[in-house]
Amino acid sequence: MKIRTRLTILFTLITATILLAFASVIYISAKENREKEFYSLLKKEALTKANLFFDAKVETKTLQDIYKNNRQILNEVEVAIYDSSFNLLYHDAVDIDYVKETPEMIDEIYHKGEKQFYQEKWQVIGLRYEYENKNYIITATAIDQYGYNKLDSLLKNSIIVFVISILFIYIAGRFFSKRAFDPVKEMTEKAKVISATNLDFRLNSNGSKDELSELANTFNEMLSRLENSFDAQKNFVSNISHELRTPLAAIITELELSINKEKNIIEYKSTIQNALGDAKKLVRLSNSLLDLAKASYDPTEISFKQIRIDEILLDARQQVQQVNPDYKIDIVFENEFENDNQITVNGNEYLLKVAFANLFENGCKFSKDKQSSVSIGFEKEKIQLQFSDKGIGISEDDLKNIFTPFYRGENKQFADGNGIGLSLTQKIIYLHKGSISVQSKQHQGTTFTVELQTV
Repeated sequence: MKIRTRLTILFTLITATILLAFASVIYISAKENREKEFYSLLKKEALTKANLFFDAKVETKTLQDIYKNNRQILNEVEVAIYDSSFNLLYHDAVDIDYVKETPEMIDEIYHKGEKQFYQEKWQVIGLRYEYENKNYIITATAIDQYGYNKLDSLLKNSIIVFVISILFIYIAGRFFSKRAFDPVKEMTEKAKVISATNLDFRLNSNGSKDELSELANTFNEMLSRLENSFDAQKNFVSNISHELRTPLAAIITELELSINKEKNIIEYKSTIQNALGDAKKLVRLSNSLLDLAKASYDPTEISFKQIRIDEILLDARQQVQQVNPDYKIDIVFENEFENDNQITVNGNEYLLKVAFANLFENGCKFSKDKQSSVSIGFEKEKIQLQFSDKGIGISEDDLKNIFTPFYRGENKQFADGNGIGLSLTQKIIYLHKGSISVQSKQHQGTTFTVELQTV
């Protein structure tokens, strides 16, 4: 069942329930009011007849004639008067006698003073009446045919109006739900044509702040993220293909030449060394890609714990110097720390080690003296790391794109690389909710400043 139909039915049921409750209250109130008003009328008639009988001394036959004459045209009130000993003093129509009074009934009315009850549809009221210091019992009864007819008419009209109202409400609900869901239907039709080839397509938004506009804006924002992701993926695949093709082509060429042409041992060794160098490039590239993938994970899927930054820096230095023994790396504390919390962060040990190793390696690789240093400073709830070198520096044009994946600037002629290291480092630092910036002057050196939150 579609939401439109479900909402229409739900709206109709809710409205029907409210109307039914409203009609029930009106009918019950009308019924109770009719009953109270008719009991009041019976009481007045009973007292009037008693006053005529006792005070005015109207003859019994005269009162009975009045009753019989009125009964021909309307439902006259039948009145009976008893003394306290259950002796009948007056009765409008003994032959009819709707009440059928009994000694027990008279005694109950006498003690209670007043009693109201039904005899089938006939309403009866019994009163204790005092006259000349004597107590009498008066009963009065009649059927409120006019009131019952009004109640029946009210019930029938209520049912008719209720049914017509439900039909009208259902039709109106279908109409307004269609109007309300037309924008959703339009969004659905447009969303169906969106694919990987036209992610630049966007849903229309009316510019208001209603839920549908918010949905359209949210969907458009999602499409923008997907479009950026697809574009990044295309660029990533294109760059990876290029980076992989170059060393693979070099390895294949070297090996084919060594097979097709007889060489001496020295030449074979040279070929093997060249192929080995290209193979190492592939290994470094694959490792960098794996680290880049890890740094791109959802932060909730990466384990974080409290780690000391100085220990991570020592491990990163050792890792770099194991591969490049001629690299010199210094770790300097600008000021002393008072407790371990100042040098402890909440992070992933492996990823931070990769980031710091990349900064160490870059500093040494692009310096003639193969030296790099990091200074550690402490601020309030922050730790600042400055990775410095006195290398060839970075031009102003390259500084703008230095964190772009696979970007290689003018320094690519100075040392090999694949353009992943700095973009990977930035991702890792951002993953740890830190910041990284760079300052550089050509032929004077480069300084990368990293700030991380302490625990």
